[in-house]
Amino acid sequence: MSDERYDRGIKILREHFGEQADELIAKIASASPDFAHINVTFPFGELYARDGLDQKTRELCAIAGTVCLGHALPQLRLHAIGALRCGATKQEVLEVIIQMIAYAGFPAATNALLAVSEAMDAHQADE
Repeated sequence: MSDERYDRGIKILREHFGEQADELIAKIASASPDFAHINVTFPFGELYARDGLDQKTRELCAIAGTVCLGHALPQLRLHAIGALRCGATKQEVLEVIIQMIAYAGFPAATNALLAVSEAMDAHQADE
């Protein structure tokens, strides 16, 4: 039996994160297959699949949210690369982080800036 939400979600996940998508889901599934399934079907199979925002904007929103959390640096790195893969520029990603100074504070924004800069440098080296 096919799971449409999972199929739709994994497709979007792969478009955003490339081969890292499968590595991430496999790693999560090794700890909890149910959690991995939810991680694909809910945010990507439902939210990211909605009309109303393009994928670039969704990734920029994800960056803003993870910056404000202040403790989700691995997810922030992943979404920064996802934003680039969805058409955002490096400057747009950095501007979102700068904007979050007002909402998350300087420590969270500084940590985000350093984490994202490192991720983007590694991504550029891989291309």
